Amino acid sequence: MTTVLLVDDQDLVRAGLRALLAADPAITVVDEAGDGRRGVQLARRHQPDVVLMDIRMPGMDGLEATRAITGDPHLTETRVVILTTFDDEADVLEAMRVGAAGYLLKDTAGADLRAAVHVVGDGGNLLSPAITRRVMEMLAASPVPPTPDPRLAVLSEREREVLERIGHGDTNDEIAAKLFISPATARTYVSRILTKLSARDRTELAVLAHRSGLA
Repeated sequence: MTTVLLVDDQDLVRAGLRALLAADPAITVVDEAGDGRRGVQLARRHQPDVVLMDIRMPGMDGLEATRAITGDPHLTETRVVILTTFDDEADVLEAMRVGAAGYLLKDTAGADLRAAVHVVGDGGNLLSPAITRRVMEMLAASPVPPTPDPRLAVLSEREREVLERIGHGDTNDEIAAKLFISPATARTYVSRILTKLSARDRTELAVLAHRSGLA
């Protein structure tokens, strides 16, 4: 069972999220808050697996609340996913800096949101495909000379090809289509690359691909 805390200043949004998550019997919403400060209090009380956190809220905003949760030694097992209508580059980067495990937009489909909750609850990290592409565009707009990373030497030729596609922000399905492999095989390659490079998530792999000149 994955436990979830909802933090959003709009009652209707919280009600909608609760209804979407209720479609999965393996997800339980333990509580909800209308601002960041209350969200931090409830996170400490319930110690949920996942907090779905809005950014723009009165008082303590979602980024400050995320920093408080990820920095709390009693909440090391609680992961925060930013769920917002804003795809502002500064917000995305700050969310990463303060320890958010994911960044999704509120137009995410219900099934994808439920899947995201499980991924993050199981210790994974994720960004929505749109956000991943925005991060890659930011990197491309401020290019720096590529610096080969010695860690890439452990990758096979096919794994380097997959890493290159990750650097372009491709999803597993897109990687599969472009490299003529199955989506399951693409997922296996991504998992293997994460392990070999000791990377936390796809975003770190994408940044590595850019810095190494692969993407």
